[in-house]
Amino acid sequence: MAKKVQSAFFCQSCGTQSPKWLGKCPQCNEWNTFVEEIITKANEPRGGFKSSKVNKPSLISEIDYTNEKRIASNDKELNRVLGGGIVPGSMILLGGDPGIGKSTLLLQFALSSKNKKILYISGEESEKQIKMRAERINKDSEHCYILTETSTQNIFQQIEQVQPDILVVDSIQTLYTAHIESSPGSVSQIRECTAELIKFAKETGTAVFLIGHINKDGAIAGPK
Repeated sequence: MAKKVQSAFFCQSCGTQSPKWLGKCPQCNEWNTFVEEIITKANEPRGGFKSSKVNKPSLISEIDYTNEKRIASNDKELNRVLGGGIVPGSMILLGGDPGIGKSTLLLQFALSSKNKKILYISGEESEKQIKMRAERINKDSEHCYILTETSTQNIFQQIEQVQPDILVVDSIQTLYTAHIESSPGSVSQIRECTAELIKFAKETGTAVFLIGHINKDGAIAGPK
């Protein structure tokens, strides 16, 4: 049976969803921020990360975390902020003002890795731009892969080929998934793309870094 087109209204300030248009958002109290977005297209197969793994409940007293090792970076301050290193399967959101150095920081981290395979995904810059910034950092690496892509369907195909230990996404606002008919950066796109990446991180144990843009109010753009 063909799927029906489904749409909803999203507050572009805080991400609140409503089945109808509202003049004032009941959550953030902003006016005229609701925009209609199509969340399911007709006859469109659902894409994204697919896994056959089924999680089952575990008794808390039987859960063993003693062998869980954090991934330590060469940046001691980054390790300190992350509580001693990167937890495998974790999702880390990095936000900051434009031009503050988010991309440079994570590229430097990716290039400094000596024994972990890192896939750096950029939806904003070309491979040549990233290479030029890498040369300014004066670092090179045999474990850092660069992918310039915005489609999550294509990204997960490349992830299957590379099998990275750590994934860097620059930025989450540039990604889009094919089964949602709205532009990259919209609330529904950010929400769905992030959900796909969280599912991927938890089921594969791959740590994921997300770079998030800052809006005019100084908060990270998109749904909280």
